[in-house]
Amino acid sequence: MRVIALEEHFVAPAIVKRIDPAVSRARGYFPRSVKPGGVNPMELAAEIGPRRLAAMDEAGCTMHILSNTGPGPDLVPGADGVAMAREMNDYLAAEVAKHPTRFAGFAVLPMASPAACAEELTRSVKQLGFSAALINGTTDGRFLDDPAYDELLAQAVALDVPIYIHPHLAPTAVREAYYSGLEPGAGRVLEAAGWGWHQETAIHVLRLVLAGTLDKHPRLKIIIGHMGEMLPVMLARADHSFRNDIDHLARPISQQILEQVWITTSGIFTEPPFLAALLTFGIDRIMFSVDYPYATHAQGRAFLDRISIPPADMEKLCWRNAANLLKLGG
Repeated sequence: MRVIALEEHFVAPAIVKRIDPAVSRARGYFPRSVKPGGVNPMELAAEIGPRRLAAMDEAGCTMHILSNTGPGPDLVPGADGVAMAREMNDYLAAEVAKHPTRFAGFAVLPMASPAACAEELTRSVKQLGFSAALINGTTDGRFLDDPAYDELLAQAVALDVPIYIHPHLAPTAVREAYYSGLEPGAGRVLEAAGWGWHQETAIHVLRLVLAGTLDKHPRLKIIIGHMGEMLPVMLARADHSFRNDIDHLARPISQQILEQVWITTSGIFTEPPFLAALLTFGIDRIMFSVDYPYATHAQGRAFLDRISIPPADMEKLCWRNAANLLKLGG
């Protein structure tokens, strides 16, 4: 069966190395701890070729939708950040062109320069053939509900392409309040993949609802990963808890999310969160992802082989939902 994986990462080292290391450190990027004999995931992310394709083939993965993993242009303000985003998108397009049946791309945007985002999204979609854009969480403490990004959201609607909201490391004040005072490695994981990433992305989506942004752009399409970033188990509680404070909204919280948000499995490969996602979002809103190189294709394949759903639903999960949303052909 065809298998499309949506949250699969790349890095362009020659471009990224131009970012001031002090800026990267201030945003929370530090060298990764790798056990003896292990492989640094950034080494895997930098390779878009035989090694990646072999791993995909071993697990029966047909296509990667590639997206930049940080640090990236969102750390660089002004013209330099705009140019870096453009260069990174051109780099990705060239790599995709080498294997067009195996790779597709999500645009990188110069999020530190909101006024330039819509133009780069348009160029990436119309000229480079990208299927969507992926942003990494907040930029300078701003979520997508910030009015500065309204032109970007309107253009995503006009182009009929989704925006994938990927988690980001916490702003400094949040890091110090929530994640400091622990062993360094444990604190970094708590801030990131162990917990903090997921709550931050859930808050991002909820802010888009509560700020009225999704009501303003009812045809805006949002994708989030990691089996819904905790939202599947919280939708009913959100509706109940906010019930007296959302008269300004045109639709209930859960309705907005279920109408405008799609989720992927990236990095979450156990049945309980999948069942929660299935019972809340439904099979038409769930898409397969591995989260390479932070998770392995073997983990993703084992999950697909283990779950028991009807063949038509498995087809939707593995590729049809993604192909329909991203216009990849059926």
